[in-house]
This record gives sequence, C-alpha cells and structure tokens, in this order.
Amino acid sequence: MTASGGERHVPVLLEEAVAALAPQAGGVYLDATFGAGGYTRALLAHEDTRVLALDRDPTAIRNGYALVEEAGGRLTLVEARFSELAQVAERAGLAPLDGIVADIGVSSMQFDEAARGFSFRNDGPLDMRMEGRGPSAADIIAEAEEEALADILYHYGEERASRRIARAIVKAREAGRIETTRALAQIIERAAPGKPGDIHPATKSFQALRIAVNDELGELVAALGAAERALKPGGRLAVVTFHSLEDRIVKQFLGERSGRGETRSRRLPGEPIPPPPTFISEGRQPVTPSDREIAANPRARSAKLRFATRTDAPARAIDESLARLARLPERAKGRR
Repeated sequence: MTASGGERHVPVLLEEAVAALAPQAGGVYLDATFGAGGYTRALLAHEDTRVLALDRDPTAIRNGYALVEEAGGRLTLVEARFSELAQVAERAGLAPLDGIVADIGVSSMQFDEAARGFSFRNDGPLDMRMEGRGPSAADIIAEAEEEALADILYHYGEERASRRIARAIVKAREAGRIETTRALAQIIERAAPGKPGDIHPATKSFQALRIAVNDELGELVAALGAAERALKPGGRLAVVTFHSLEDRIVKQFLGERSGRGETRSRRLPGEPIPPPPTFISEGRQPVTPSDREIAANPRARSAKLRFATRTDAPARAIDESLARLARLPERAKGRR
C-alpha cells in the first residue's frame, strides 16, 4: 500500500523492509507486489542488483514500463499473482532468489480510482477486481445467500454486525441489483450505523468483499509457500501486512517454519522429531511505522512488517492449520 498525495510512490515501511532484505551488490530480488514501483526502485538503487517485479493489476504493469526502460535491463516486470512467484522466477531464469518483499494491501492508486470500486468514499461501480476478471463485488452481493454473505463479512472483515448487514443487503437487492459503492455503503450505514469518531460503518464490509473477490488470503498463503521454494539459503523474506487476518497468517507461517515453540531434546517416547526449520526469524517483530510516517500517511497506521532468513532445509507443504486461516469455515450446526 503506497502513501497518498504527492508521495504515492513511497510504500509503507519502505526503509525497514529494504533493511530487512539487506540487498547485496549483484543480488537478485523479487518485488511480489510492484504497485507504483516503490520497493523496486529502492532495490534497484543498490549497485548491480537485478529485480523481478510482479503485479496482478494490468494497470500497474502498464504504468511500470517506463521504469523497465530506465533500469537498463536490470528490471523484469511480469503480470502475475504473487502466488505464482516461484514459477515466474524459474521461467525468467532468476531463481533461486536473494530476497523477496511483498506489500499485502491495496495500493492508493486502486483506492483513489473510483472506477475500480475499492472505496466507498468516491461513488463508482461495485467492482473491486484487481485483474478485472472473474466475479465482481456486485456479483457476490447479487448472488450469495444471506448466510454466505454474513460469513464473508464476519470472517474476512471481522464485522460484528455481519448478520444484520447481510439481511439488509438481501432485502435491498429485492428491489434491483446493487451496482455502486455508494448504494452499498448507504445500505450498510442504515443497517449498522456507527458512532461519532468510529470508522465508517462500511469499512469492514468493503474490506471483506475485496478479500473475497480477489481471494487475497488464499493468495497470501500460497505466496508464502512459493517464497520458501524460491529463496536460496541465506535469502531473506520481508512481508508488510495491513490487517490482523493477513498478519496472523504471516506470523503463524514464520512461527511454524522457524520452529518457534518446538523442543528438540527430551521428547516423549514415540513423539516425532519436528522437521528442521526452513526460516530463521530474528529481532523484535512485528516492526510498525513510526509516528512520523503515520502522520504523513494515515493509511500506514495498521501496517506490520515481519521478516526472516531462509535456511538450507527443504521446503515443506503448507500446513492445513495455516490454509484454514484463509478459508471461510464450513457451515456446521451451532456455529456462531
């Protein structure tokens, strides 16, 4: 997620994330979320580095062509999801990698462009698709059953009024398809009005729909596994997240992979020996923005950076406990 206004090209926690990668001359690095190119520029500023940058948003790719020219052959820009980073690096002949950075959030460019439908602050089509393909937010609102809508709002948006909002949406769509961000925001505001000083009542619901439309949590889980496969021993991973759902996934992944909480001696008879750690996670984490950065860019206030160094242990399959964090729970009697 980039800063707003005149500093749109500067990502949140830029200095801290690049410091975590510790770029070396001649190193090969991957920017998994190119956006406006802020991390990529910072990596290219180090002598003789090469950068492979990905973005699933075709607009970001088009806007990045000038930087490709400017980099003089040191930047490869590819339209792809960050879950595909290992395959893309292999195809580009750049694997294994010395470092990977990922900014898991919607960029200011996407938020500020009303036609993309990510924000309720400017009226626009209820879209939210990063790639412009597949079902839109309007499609989900029109087609999902009430209980499924409530699940999306509750689990992806942590919206306590999820059932009330879902019920209001289903009732409102009886009069016709809900097509605009303003129309949906007004329905939510009437169903669950906020208190003075609180965030806008539609904030969590819009986050939830965006995550559902783009399968953002599933992509994050897959990207972490791909990073483990693509990094060389000693390679570094830095991930910036913007809400608790994302941070929980990154924290659990790095915790499991670094063997946090495991005891390798004095095990019970028959207790299996855990696999060797694939990452080493050091230092005080998460790293959060300074008061100065938050004052300059209020969107940074919820950002968290976690980072780790790859070991030489073989990559492992994603644990089911982690994959479960990215999915809506299966419906069961008595749930919630």
